[in-house]
Amino acid sequence: MKYFNIETIAIGTGFLLILLGIWAILTQKNLIKIVIGFSIFDVGLHTVLVSIAYIKERTAPILDEAVSPADAIKKIVDPVPQALVLTAIVIGLGVTALMLAYVLKMHKEKGTLEIRNFNDLKW
Repeated sequence: MKYFNIETIAIGTGFLLILLGIWAILTQKNLIKIVIGFSIFDVGLHTVLVSIAYIKERTAPILDEAVSPADAIKKIVDPVPQALVLTAIVIGLGVTALMLAYVLKMHKEKGTLEIRNFNDLKW
Protein backbone atom coordinates (compact mmCIF):
# COMPACT_ATOMS: atom_id res chain seq x y z
CA MET A 1 0.00 0.00 0.00
CA LYS A 2 2.98 2.33 0.09
CA TYR A 3 2.52 3.14 -3.61
CA PHE A 4 -0.93 4.63 -3.09
CA ASN A 5 -0.13 7.92 -1.43
CA ILE A 6 -1.97 11.14 -2.25
CA GLU A 7 0.58 12.24 -4.87
CA THR A 8 0.31 9.00 -6.81
CA ILE A 9 -3.49 9.08 -6.71
CA ALA A 10 -3.54 12.70 -7.93
CA ILE A 11 -1.15 12.03 -10.83
CA GLY A 12 -3.01 8.83 -11.78
CA THR A 13 -6.36 10.61 -11.71
CA GLY A 14 -4.93 13.40 -13.85
CA PHE A 15 -3.60 11.00 -16.45
CA LEU A 16 -6.90 9.11 -16.43
CA LEU A 17 -8.76 12.37 -17.11
CA ILE A 18 -6.32 13.22 -19.92
CA LEU A 19 -6.92 9.84 -21.57
CA LEU A 20 -10.68 10.16 -21.13
CA GLY A 21 -10.62 13.62 -22.70
CA ILE A 22 -8.54 12.47 -25.68
CA TRP A 23 -10.88 9.50 -26.16
CA ALA A 24 -13.91 11.81 -26.14
CA ILE A 25 -12.32 14.25 -28.59
CA LEU A 26 -11.38 11.51 -31.06
CA THR A 27 -14.42 9.23 -30.90
CA GLN A 28 -17.47 11.42 -30.32
CA LYS A 29 -19.45 12.80 -33.24
CA ASN A 30 -21.52 15.39 -31.35
CA LEU A 31 -19.81 18.78 -31.17
CA ILE A 32 -20.92 19.45 -27.57
CA LYS A 33 -19.42 16.12 -26.48
CA ILE A 34 -16.16 17.06 -28.20
CA VAL A 35 -16.07 20.35 -26.28
CA ILE A 36 -16.76 18.47 -23.03
CA GLY A 37 -13.91 16.10 -23.91
CA PHE A 38 -11.61 19.08 -24.35
CA SER A 39 -12.64 20.40 -20.93
CA ILE A 40 -11.99 17.02 -19.30
CA PHE A 41 -8.56 16.89 -20.96
CA ASP A 42 -7.86 20.41 -19.70
CA VAL A 43 -8.78 19.54 -16.09
CA GLY A 44 -6.61 16.40 -16.23
CA LEU A 45 -3.66 18.40 -17.47
CA HIS A 46 -4.05 20.93 -14.66
CA THR A 47 -4.29 18.13 -12.10
CA VAL A 48 -1.07 16.53 -13.35
CA LEU A 49 0.82 19.84 -13.35
CA VAL A 50 -0.25 20.72 -9.82
CA SER A 51 0.47 17.24 -8.47
CA ILE A 52 3.94 17.17 -10.04
CA ALA A 53 4.77 20.54 -8.46
CA TYR A 54 3.69 19.36 -5.00
CA ILE A 55 6.52 18.80 -2.51
CA LYS A 56 5.72 16.95 0.70
CA GLU A 57 6.00 18.82 4.01
CA ARG A 58 6.29 22.25 2.41
CA THR A 59 3.86 25.14 2.67
CA ALA A 60 2.26 27.66 0.34
CA PRO A 61 4.52 30.43 -1.00
CA ILE A 62 3.32 33.07 1.47
CA LEU A 63 5.81 34.86 3.70
CA ASP A 64 4.28 35.54 7.12
CA GLU A 65 5.03 34.78 10.75
CA ALA A 66 5.04 31.01 10.05
CA VAL A 67 7.79 31.28 7.42
CA SER A 68 10.61 33.76 7.76
CA PRO A 69 12.38 35.09 4.65
CA ALA A 70 15.57 33.29 5.73
CA ASP A 71 13.84 29.88 5.83
CA ALA A 72 11.72 30.44 2.72
CA ILE A 73 13.88 28.39 0.36
CA LYS A 74 13.56 25.31 2.60
CA LYS A 75 9.92 25.57 3.62
CA ILE A 76 7.88 26.78 0.66
CA VAL A 77 7.03 25.26 -2.71
CA ASP A 78 7.82 26.89 -6.02
CA PRO A 79 4.98 29.30 -6.92
CA VAL A 80 5.67 29.24 -10.68
CA PRO A 81 3.78 25.99 -11.48
CA GLN A 82 0.80 27.27 -9.49
CA ALA A 83 0.82 30.53 -11.44
CA LEU A 84 1.11 28.66 -14.74
CA VAL A 85 -1.83 26.40 -13.89
CA LEU A 86 -3.93 29.39 -12.84
CA THR A 87 -3.15 31.06 -16.17
CA ALA A 88 -3.91 27.83 -18.02
CA ILE A 89 -7.31 27.59 -16.30
CA VAL A 90 -8.23 31.08 -17.50
CA ILE A 91 -7.01 30.36 -21.03
CA GLY A 92 -8.89 27.03 -21.06
CA LEU A 93 -12.08 28.82 -20.03
CA GLY A 94 -11.65 31.30 -22.87
CA VAL A 95 -10.97 28.57 -25.42
CA THR A 96 -14.00 26.59 -24.20
CA ALA A 97 -16.20 29.68 -24.52
CA LEU A 98 -14.89 30.25 -28.05
CA MET A 99 -15.55 26.63 -29.01
CA LEU A 100 -19.09 26.84 -27.64
CA ALA A 101 -19.67 30.04 -29.62
CA TYR A 102 -18.53 28.24 -32.78
CA VAL A 103 -20.77 25.27 -31.96
CA LEU A 104 -23.74 27.62 -31.53
CA LYS A 105 -22.99 29.32 -34.87
CA MET A 106 -22.61 25.97 -36.63
CA HIS A 107 -25.90 24.76 -35.16
CA LYS A 108 -27.64 27.91 -36.42
CA GLU A 109 -26.15 27.38 -39.89
CA LYS A 110 -26.82 23.64 -40.32
CA GLY A 111 -29.42 22.82 -37.68
CA THR A 112 -27.42 19.88 -36.32
CA LEU A 113 -24.53 19.15 -33.99
CA GLU A 114 -23.38 15.93 -35.67
CA ILE A 115 -19.93 16.41 -37.13
CA ARG A 116 -20.68 13.99 -40.00
CA ASN A 117 -23.13 16.52 -41.46
CA PHE A 118 -20.47 19.22 -41.87
CA ASN A 119 -18.79 18.40 -45.17
CA ASP A 120 -18.29 21.86 -46.66
CA LEU A 121 -14.50 21.69 -46.48
CA LYS A 122 -14.08 18.03 -47.42
CA TRP A 123 -12.24 17.29 -50.65
